[in-house]
Amino acid sequence: MTDTIVKFDKVVKRFGDLTVLNKLDFNVRKGEKVSIIGPSGSGKSTVLRILMTLEGINEGSVTVDEEPLWHERNASGELIAASEAHLRKMRGKLGMVFQHFNLFPHMTVLRNITEAPVQVLGLSKADARLRAEELLELVGLSDQANKYPSQLSGGQKQRVGIARALAMRPSILLFDEPTSALDPELVGEVLNVIGKLADEHDLTMLLVTHEMRFAREISDRVCFFDRGRIREEGAPEDIFTDPTEVRTREFLQAVLN
Repeated sequence: MTDTIVKFDKVVKRFGDLTVLNKLDFNVRKGEKVSIIGPSGSGKSTVLRILMTLEGINEGSVTVDEEPLWHERNASGELIAASEAHLRKMRGKLGMVFQHFNLFPHMTVLRNITEAPVQVLGLSKADARLRAEELLELVGLSDQANKYPSQLSGGQKQRVGIARALAMRPSILLFDEPTSALDPELVGEVLNVIGKLADEHDLTMLLVTHEMRFAREISDRVCFFDRGRIREEGAPEDIFTDPTEVRTREFLQAVLN
């Protein structure tokens, strides 16, 4: 047994002639909080999209909780391309908080959170509602349950997105630039909720972010991506205080100044 819950092994992802991930090796341990930083186009968000099975891979393998993500074993024990049933099962291990919220506009906050647990997990409506009410309290939105997304601020929408992801009880929580679509004065309320989750819950968290100070505070490890590979990784104090790679120093100087 291993404590590795996510493993990318020589993963290649191309979009046409553009190679976005270039034989990427990347591991995440159970309970670890990892931030991925790097310039636009370096492959950061593609890692999350592959984990959520929103994008396939061209080469290599991805393992989640010791099971192949994009492959499964047939009756003879051979690896074959994953069926939709296998992908659906694997998706249940992960929850994702999207950059642009992706809430259902015609559903109330409560129903946005309860819909998937009822339809996918088979929870009763009463149990799903109880779970949703607990999560809304966690993210500080108990009084917003019957509102629609159009009636919420951006920060409130993103906190609903976090509650919705948690409602599926994932082992791994993914955040794709969760504050980049927010007005500056709303960023803090979302970061506070994410920080609370990191402090109080034994979740594995993978965060793609441009909030460098927050990444430094929340992370067990920071990975600097450049040109589809990890150029440098380490403890936050090492990466942000004394990076060894020139490219890492150039990037941090540009974004911090």
